[in-house]
Amino acid sequence: MAPPELDVARVRRWCTARVPEHARHQVRIECEIGPRHLTILERRAPWREDFGPEWTSLPIARLRYTAADQSWTLYWRDRNLRFHRYDQLAPSQQVGDLLTELDRDPTCIFWG
Repeated sequence: MAPPELDVARVRRWCTARVPEHARHQVRIECEIGPRHLTILERRAPWREDFGPEWTSLPIARLRYTAADQSWTLYWRDRNLRFHRYDQLAPSQQVGDLLTELDRDPTCIFWG
């Protein structure tokens, strides 16, 4: 089962609000939708001609949805681009709890 549309919309609004309007030509935070998860991406504008005209993407976090209990679980990304369960926050039925933890980032594992 796909993540609930209201939760997806909330995450998209959160992503847009993360970057001030005047900086969006250089950096964006976006949400990529998967079958059972949402991946938060940091996207950067091209900065070297030899890299081409495409924006670069770096996954920041993954929010995994479990339909059986309608809960969300937060995952962090390691240097090899693999995701691991974030053990500082229990799964929650409110996607906003995960977004709040991403904003707080008390371990500096998401935003550095």
